[in-house]
Amino acid sequence: MHSETELPEEDPTTTGDPVPDILETWLEPFRDAFTAPTWRFVLILVMGALLAPGKRTVTACLRITGRAMVENFASYHQVLNRARWNPRDLAKQLARQSVARLVAQGEPIVIGLDDTIERRWGARIRARGIYRDPVRSSRGHFVKTSGLRWLSFMLLTPLPWLPGIQALPILTILAPSERWAKQQGRRHKPLTDWARQGMLQIIRWFPKRAIIFVGDGSFGTHELAHGIARHATLISRLRLDASLFAPPEPRAPGQRERPRQKGKPRPKLQTRLNDPATRWTPITLPRWYGGVKDKTLEILSETALWHRPGTPPKVIRWVLVRDPVGQQDPQAFFSTDPGMDPAEIIGIFVRRWQVEVTFQDVRAHLGVETQRQWSDDAIERTTPVLLGLYSLVCLWAGEFLAKTPHPYRAAWYWKSSFTFSDAIAAVRAQLWLDCILQCSASNRKRHKILPFNRGQNDGDSSIPEYTVKNVPPERIQSMVEALCFAA
Repeated sequence: MHSETELPEEDPTTTGDPVPDILETWLEPFRDAFTAPTWRFVLILVMGALLAPGKRTVTACLRITGRAMVENFASYHQVLNRARWNPRDLAKQLARQSVARLVAQGEPIVIGLDDTIERRWGARIRARGIYRDPVRSSRGHFVKTSGLRWLSFMLLTPLPWLPGIQALPILTILAPSERWAKQQGRRHKPLTDWARQGMLQIIRWFPKRAIIFVGDGSFGTHELAHGIARHATLISRLRLDASLFAPPEPRAPGQRERPRQKGKPRPKLQTRLNDPATRWTPITLPRWYGGVKDKTLEILSETALWHRPGTPPKVIRWVLVRDPVGQQDPQAFFSTDPGMDPAEIIGIFVRRWQVEVTFQDVRAHLGVETQRQWSDDAIERTTPVLLGLYSLVCLWAGEFLAKTPHPYRAAWYWKSSFTFSDAIAAVRAQLWLDCILQCSASNRKRHKILPFNRGQNDGDSSIPEYTVKNVPPERIQSMVEALCFAA
């Protein structure tokens, strides 16, 4: 439960840099989620989160917007830990805005889901736990880390101004640790339960659209497939020792016993993989792991009943994949839609790999893991908002990148296509430009930008002496690039 404490009526726009008009226009769809006093502080914090390099603390946001000396700085912290607003309302608006702009009517909405660990320490962060660090660990080396576990749902779709498939976060949920559940006297909710609830939430947001959820092997569970079977499609990895069965035989006339749920067991996928008599079908995928294009694979696909004790059998289409050149290990995938084409199943699953790129970008460019909040409300709000900003930056940057002939590059780093660093730089440049224009008077005189000379003036030692040499345009350009491309 969030506190109902309201923020004071001070106007934060009276000091520091003004909020650019274009930012208010961009954020207008989210206006109804906040009260009027809170909204003015929200605009400042979002502006600071976009412009600030390095850490995304509240103080960093205030400094970059010219509010380092404001006396009501506590009001900005209260936006995160006390004000009345629900991040789920923002996620709903972001999801609908992203789908309406990027997914055509009649096309399925493809949602990738994955968890990530936000490395955080501190005794007062109650929801944190000890987890395996997926970045620092390997098959032969196990590394533990303290942090918060987040489950993020991302729209997997192409963008006209960025290459390939992009993963845009639309909903992010905190999955507290088992230790936290014991301290609260509650039953620990596993990650698959959070995934099921998040899936059903997105399904309610788009009741008339076809939705495909894509997850790695940790979400390829029989229970999760049954939980959303009537509403959406699930694509994930399938174990090579999964229990697959043929359909049950039809009932004989007059038969009174309970109808069978499954037929005879079918060979394990590992057995089919090792069988030299297996007939493989070659296919060529336009995109594969590691950015490989036109990858040739061999597949085997059938429909079957997937059974696990405790839940009824589920009809799936499974796809067994092997690499003819042996660069990748054999693997299996499944779809809860048995009518889906095998190549389409693999192609949609390949989109999921872009989720890892998004997690890396939000850490590098939006300061995820640099927050310093410890209250429960602030923790549950800050990280989802930063991930949502990633999606908004990708949406906002389109009109600016379309006018740019080539991405930002150097002699030693020759880029041929835009990346998220170009997207956030374009948004920052527009915000700085709007801020400068709003601060400038219409009848101003033209002044030269002069460098500071640390020598003393003979008349008054408190007045610095300036030279008459203008700052070179190249220096101004370097300053602009430093502001816009700072990580």
